[in-house]
Amino acid sequence: MREQKRISDSRIRTMVSLIDLTNLSDNCDSAAIETLCRQARTPVADVAAVCIWPTFISEAKNNLGLSSAVKIATVVNFPTGNESLRSVCAAIDEALNDGADEIDYVMPYRELINGNVLQVASALKTVRNQVPDNKKLKTILETGKLGSDELIRTAATIAIDQGADFIKTSTGKVPINATEESARVMLDAILNAKRKVGFKAAGGIRTLADADVYLRLAEERFGQHWIDSARFRFGASGLLQDALSNLELEASQSPEDRGDY
Repeated sequence: MREQKRISDSRIRTMVSLIDLTNLSDNCDSAAIETLCRQARTPVADVAAVCIWPTFISEAKNNLGLSSAVKIATVVNFPTGNESLRSVCAAIDEALNDGADEIDYVMPYRELINGNVLQVASALKTVRNQVPDNKKLKTILETGKLGSDELIRTAATIAIDQGADFIKTSTGKVPINATEESARVMLDAILNAKRKVGFKAAGGIRTLADADVYLRLAEERFGQHWIDSARFRFGASGLLQDALSNLELEASQSPEDRGDY
């Protein structure tokens, strides 16, 4: 068996900067949020964002501090994708008022499966109008439930057409989450878009080898220069620990040791 080529330190550092460090567990509490925010500022670099339940936005903001470059992402219509549009819009308003920078919205994928394309497009348009241009909207397609490439392509195209800043694979709450196949379809949709759209792989990405698959798919289409946190994210938690372990860094090391503060 051919030995897998080691991922370079510089590439690992890039991966760290692309992570939406996530805690969407059912037993998440204030202590877990404090830990997450501390981990977000690593000896290597800040992660792109912390992704948390709306309940904890204010706490995360306080823990990160005003000077932090780490964004606060939260989820709405999550994970089922079947809340009323009125409820979703109210949740977005509350999240933004509490200090969220990014909204990860689960599209009503069951409606798409049922063939209600216009209804889905209308919902996405309403949500986009609810999220101001200076905040990021990531639309979660839930590709594992959509199943076919054709339906994933349709979902990606609708999300892009209705103004999503990112299209995201999954909630991480279903049996099939991010896959190489679904990522190919989504990245091709972005390639065909007439404006800048980002990609977020989420669900089951725990190791550097997992993450490298998705980076390579993007680089094949757009080149290495395309890869930054404005265009590419990983929704993950274990990935950060694997990155730091491979760099032989201790998670407890102070971010001041980076020399950029």
